[in-house]
Amino acid sequence: MGVDTSENYTDPSGLLKAVDVTSKTETAVCDLGGQPDAVATNGDFVAVAIENERDEDRGDGRTGQMPAGFLVLVNIINGRLACDSLKTIDLTGLANISPEDPEPEFVDINDLGEVVVSLQENNHIVVVSAEGRIIHHFSAGDVDLAGIDATDAGGALIFKESQPGRLREPDAVRWIDNDHFATANEGDMDGGSRGWTIFNRNGRVVYESGPSFEHALVQIGHYPDKRSDSKGVEPESIETATLGTTPMVFVGAERGSVVGVYDVTDLARPVLRQLLPSGIGPEGYVAIPERNLLISANEVDGREDGAAPAHIMIYRLAQAPAQYPMLTSAGAKQLIGWGAISGMAAGEGGTIHAVSDGFYGDQPSIFTIDVSTFPARVTDATRITRQGRPAQKLDLEGIAPDGDGGFWLASEGNTEKQIPHALYRVDANGEITTEIPLPAELLAVERRFGMEGITRVGHTLWMAIQREWQDDPANHARLIAYNLITRQWGAVHYPKEVPAKGWVGLSEISAYGNHVYIIERDNQISANAAIKLLTRVPLEQMRPVPLDSKPAVVSKEVVRDLLPDLARTKGYIQDKVEGLAIFPDGTAWLSTDNDGVDSHSGETLFWSIGQL
Repeated sequence: MGVDTSENYTDPSGLLKAVDVTSKTETAVCDLGGQPDAVATNGDFVAVAIENERDEDRGDGRTGQMPAGFLVLVNIINGRLACDSLKTIDLTGLANISPEDPEPEFVDINDLGEVVVSLQENNHIVVVSAEGRIIHHFSAGDVDLAGIDATDAGGALIFKESQPGRLREPDAVRWIDNDHFATANEGDMDGGSRGWTIFNRNGRVVYESGPSFEHALVQIGHYPDKRSDSKGVEPESIETATLGTTPMVFVGAERGSVVGVYDVTDLARPVLRQLLPSGIGPEGYVAIPERNLLISANEVDGREDGAAPAHIMIYRLAQAPAQYPMLTSAGAKQLIGWGAISGMAAGEGGTIHAVSDGFYGDQPSIFTIDVSTFPARVTDATRITRQGRPAQKLDLEGIAPDGDGGFWLASEGNTEKQIPHALYRVDANGEITTEIPLPAELLAVERRFGMEGITRVGHTLWMAIQREWQDDPANHARLIAYNLITRQWGAVHYPKEVPAKGWVGLSEISAYGNHVYIIERDNQISANAAIKLLTRVPLEQMRPVPLDSKPAVVSKEVVRDLLPDLARTKGYIQDKVEGLAIFPDGTAWLSTDNDGVDSHSGETLFWSIGQL
């Protein structure tokens, strides 16, 4: 293992350590003479990329900061590191970009003992023999990108921009066979082509993914919109292995938290077989082909924010249908970006309508979802408009058909961001035709956590308030009502579970039969998740009390504990169960909100629990 012992950028240092995993003791320690980044071995020797990384706060963060990086080779003799065999390979003078300051990023060794080294910031690749002789070196080149979102537009997924001549700037590199290797083109200085490439060992491009890898992540809701003006999904990791008889390349997106599984039987025409959710911030992957396993290591530790701790994910190749994704826009007439699914409602002909929440504040949308296939498919996106322009200042959390081809929408509201707590009626084209703000009596006691879900019962709209407002008793949230005929407001109180940790709130409300169904959940994730419930309240108790009176308390019945549903994929338990749609036959569908892939793994679970 490489150990960085550097105290500053101008005097980098590091060690190469060998550890006996049985006795847990160090068997050798070699002084590398610089700051290590990546390590590879073939059993005969170890190759170490000595990056000697630059100070990004100095000189505009550019390359050209000494000392230069280099490559180290150390022999293994009788199973032990032979530190006295350490050889330093000079890589200066090779790249066209900052040739005096190579920054080796990643290394891999093929069956011939040849080492491929990526110089990410220099946009260069070097192939070195086992003896340390430079065999080939060449620029990693550039890519013309089209159909991408290159602007952080405050939550608008618009894939109509282009970036000609985008430098690849590869990070990880892995041999596929003795003549070909693949790179993950994360980028850093001026590049990042959002994809991956297969090179011949002499530098000829055999395959270039272009934006297709990123588009695949867009379709499954894993696109990190806040990274649009940087490097998009940032493919950082790459792994290769032959599982069974099929050669595969695994491409990991650091920001999209997905690994793409490619069949590279035909190196010039790889086939994307599967996309796997790989936890938050995956940094590296290891394949164990003899056990048909792929393992991802995830660096983000979100425990301070109530999220998942740093963890690993283990996948096994199986002869069974893929479990993920559960929702995709693949097959739509155009590329549809989506995420942060919140409120849902059943539509006509086996479709569901869903809204995205305030993360996509500049592009509030209603998605049409076909649930007749697996995965379910987003077939259309209706943009919410006001006077023909994209509506702003909305945080959509609920949707209900208005009975006339349009919808009622509930916006949660956020006074600090000047987002009003309000109801909106839109026509079939998404144009806002009616806006109804919450009354003064409610606004006087409002808090940040507002309406989550909306449903229509006859002439009455019912909305769930997520948590207690200022004059609510502890562990009680309001269900508020608006009569479309009398225009009167009212409310009842809903008794919530008492959490052992964090808070509990309401996420959705949907009427069916003689009840209204409610999602009640805590804000905990992974092993801390304890309360993820589907409950129901009899309609006969849904009698709103005027706002100047004390609301009556309804009784609830737990219909289903959702924790087993959330655990069935064997990943960590998701936090936000936020969508519920119930068809006329009682078939219920649920979904989770992936927060727009912001400090989140991007996973959206979308599933049916059958008939209620």
